Parts: sequence; structure tokens; C-alpha cells
Amino acid sequence: MTQDPPPPALEIRGLAKRFERPAVDGLDLRVPGGEFYTLLGPNGAGKTTTLRMVTGLLKPDRGSISIYGIDALADPIGAKRLMAWLSDEPMIYEKLTPMEYLGFVAGLWSVDGRLAAARARDLLGLLGLAPHADERCERLSRGMRQKVALAGALVHEPRIIILDEPFTGLDAGSARMVKEVLRARVHAGGCVIMTTHILEVAERMADRIGVMADGKLIADGTLDELRHQSGSGHASLEDTFLALVAQDLVAQDRVAQDRVGQDRVGQDRVAQDAAAT
Repeated sequence: MTQDPPPPALEIRGLAKRFERPAVDGLDLRVPGGEFYTLLGPNGAGKTTTLRMVTGLLKPDRGSISIYGIDALADPIGAKRLMAWLSDEPMIYEKLTPMEYLGFVAGLWSVDGRLAAARARDLLGLLGLAPHADERCERLSRGMRQKVALAGALVHEPRIIILDEPFTGLDAGSARMVKEVLRARVHAGGCVIMTTHILEVAERMADRIGVMADGKLIADGTLDELRHQSGSGHASLEDTFLALVAQDLVAQDRVAQDRVGQDRVGQDRVAQDAAAT
């Protein structure tokens, strides 16, 4: 008897959100466990809005979101227990020390106190924060506070980690530590989904890459698959990304021109009918 395949870490179907214009427009996306997935796109493409809906910070207008088979809209608490979210401007309680902050966050997830303390020490060590474990966060640099926030996101052992521009403000050494922690989570079977404008990071770390534009997923696959879709041969991710976005703009222009042409034909027919009467 064959077993059913495990559910994907994240599955999005028909996801949509509109503000003054569509921010996310009928998005479909599937990311399996054990994968490092990077979502790219120009400013305003809908990346952050998508992630905020996945993490429950925004309510979608329509569509579905599943986290390891759990309906995130019907059971948001169950879904959130499996995920971590780190925004591009993480908020921490600056009057607490890193150890106190991690203990506080672990308590919110009902993690046993001794286990939480052990995890906190491990995470602070991995992120180079052990010497600052008992300093107030307000005295730490921005990069250090960002690493504290990442440790807080990981302390309850989430299966899926979602990050929005996680390397902003980090020096080279700190960025390397964060990369190593995230890659270790993927090697252990977890899933990382990340947005970044640093294409070199995406090129080196991602197993698969999605490209968004105007609220839609216009390309998805490994770097080689994206190169094939863009016809860019062995180009860098930057050249491939720009080629895909340019192709999408051309396709949109064609659609717009077709609509204008159809409108003119309709207007001409109305005029002809009016003249005939």
C-alpha cells in the first residue's frame, strides 16, 4: 500500500489582496518541506503582502493558505505554531536582555522553561551573541538586535521560517552566521521562505526561486530553470531576473494593446449600427 506524499510546507491557491489596486492577484504557490525558497520581485510586486497574509498579519480578500496541511485561515493558531515570522524591521523588548527576551517568547509558545533556556543559549551561541546574553537589548547594535529577533523567532522550533529582507543592516560576519543558521534548519528538514533584494544571497542560498510582478508569480524554479524560461543562457540571477520582469512588461503591454483594439472594434460596430438605423 502506497503512502500519501507529505503535505507541502506552504501551499497557496488563488490568493488575492487589494488596496487601492490589486497587491496580490490570484497567486498560486507550493513550497515543499526541506527547501530554501526565495521570493524576488521589484518594489510593489506583492512579496511582503503575500508573506503577511501567510503569517496571519493580513486577511486575504480571497484564496486559501495551507501550512503543512493546516488551513491557516480556518485554524490560524494551529498554523502559527508551525511557523516563524521575521519582518524587515523586527520589534523586540529593548529593556530585556537577549536571554530574558527569548525566555519570554518561549513562554508564549508554552515551551518548558529549562528547554527554553537551553535553546536560548544554543541560539545565542550560534549567532555570536553569547557574550551579550545578559546585556539589555537597547545597548546592542541594530544588527545584534536583528539577530536577537531571529533567535526569538526560532526558539519554539518552527518547521517553516518566513523572513522579509533578513540581511538588511547586517555586517558580513553577522550575515554569514544567519545564513549558516538558516541553512542548518533546511538541512534538518525545515523550510525557509525569504524575500531579499540582495540577488547574490538568493543565487547562493535558494533551492528554488519565485519571481513576482504586479501581484502575480511570473516565474518559478531553480536558477537553471529560470534561465531557460528567460532565454538568458548561463546569465547571473540578476540578468535572469531583469529579463523575466522585462518579458512580463512586454506581455502586459500586448494585453493592453489587444484590449484597446477590441474596444475600438466595439466602438466602430456601435457607430456602424447607429448609422444604419
